[in-house]
Amino acid sequence: MKQFKDAQVAAIFDAYPKATRAKLLALRKLIFDTAARTDGVGELEETLKWGQPSYLTPITKSGSTIRIDGIKGDDTRYAVYFICHTNLVETFRELYRGKLRFEGNRGIVLDGKESLPAQELGHCIAMALTYQLEKRRRP
Repeated sequence: MKQFKDAQVAAIFDAYPKATRAKLLALRKLIFDTAARTDGVGELEETLKWGQPSYLTPITKSGSTIRIDGIKGDDTRYAVYFICHTNLVETFRELYRGKLRFEGNRGIVLDGKESLPAQELGHCIAMALTYQLEKRRRP
């Protein structure tokens, strides 16, 4: 597991209930693993945005910010959030309707009682991490 570089991010993870923390750490690992194997992404920056662990591509500027968090007031669900004015969640919904659960135009909601849908979610993460690259490639 990748070590935390930012003490504030580590403190946020430490504050989650144990079950939520385990799910979010698995999601964090999926984000870093996906970034490492996706061409053009480069090194991720892990920071806090709106008090949530967030993942950016500051060197390559290849992607759109990804945030993760537990769902407030619900210890069994957690989510991956994307910038709402992108078409990312709309695209994910078209690709994975019936396989993933969505929250409006900003997130994918996951159930802590279920296993992480790593293949589908990894594809969504890769698309977010290359969002700006793809946007620049379009005519």
